[in-house]
Amino acid sequence: MKVIDPCFSFMHLPDGEFVLSHLELAARTCYKSEDKSSPDSARKLLSRIVRLGHDSVLEHISVTVRIVCDRGVTHELVRHRLCAFSQESTRYANYAQDKFGREITVIRPFFWAEDDARYALWLSAMQACEDAYLRLVDAGATAQEARSVLPNSLKTEIVTTANIREWRHIFKLRCDKAAHPQMRQVMLPLMSAFQQRIPLLFDDLGERFAEALAELDSQGAAARLY
Repeated sequence: MKVIDPCFSFMHLPDGEFVLSHLELAARTCYKSEDKSSPDSARKLLSRIVRLGHDSVLEHISVTVRIVCDRGVTHELVRHRLCAFSQESTRYANYAQDKFGREITVIRPFFWAEDDARYALWLSAMQACEDAYLRLVDAGATAQEARSVLPNSLKTEIVTTANIREWRHIFKLRCDKAAHPQMRQVMLPLMSAFQQRIPLLFDDLGERFAEALAELDSQGAAARLY
């Protein structure tokens, strides 16, 4: 059994300057003010749009992210309906096969130290799940049948595409302190990565959640960009 930490990568992210010019053109169509474009106009206009909450303009650019996390996190993520999702399937991925090393991979629960009794209980449960899964497959069960014993902690990969407006909505909900800790473990650093690449459209969220991200970083728990 493998125990890993969550991570993410960008599969599609337009150049930041293209994003701003593209969104400016879309916004100016509303007022037929294309003639007012200048080298600095996109930043001024879009800054005002974000500040006033005219987020419909931000729907004209989409970003695709691959996230490696546990299935508990993806069960929550797929509730965001204005996204496209493609997820690793436990019906077709047979972890008893050699291509998976004949083992399952699980995501480490960062909120328990490895010398904590609760972590030991979790690890024992994960091992029991793996043992039961392999025994079921060896007894003739198909992958889609044997998956019934797989845990929420099972590692999965999910490709998520959403427009900028929806990503902002996701971050507002999933970076908040009310969100599940393992969801925040992924979403806080992901939001920060968006901010670094398109600061004008995410600086406000970066400021809002800066303290939470700093706390996660201090624990060495933030999901990494790969």
